[in-house]
Amino acid sequence: MSLNVTPIGDRILIEAAPAETKTASGIYIPETAQEKPQRGTVVAVGQGRYAEQTGTLIPISVKPGDKVLYGKFAGQEFTLEGKDYLIMRESDIYVVLG
Repeated sequence: MSLNVTPIGDRILIEAAPAETKTASGIYIPETAQEKPQRGTVVAVGQGRYAEQTGTLIPISVKPGDKVLYGKFAGQEFTLEGKDYLIMRESDIYVVLG
């Protein structure tokens, strides 16, 4: 099922990865103690932003399908068609993973 969503400007739609439920040593983490995930998959991107001085369009450097790391409190959470997503600016993304 594909989403018919297009972010505006330099905003990016991300599907967050599920929170870790178990530590590396095998201990289960209760739901109340789980940290908010900081990684996800890019679902859709806007066209980019315009440079203030020249007015030229600067395209977004990530593309749908990229796995990314972003700030802990970055973006706005919302639910669409039963799935949780984040919408954030390109500047909130720190790293594109391999």
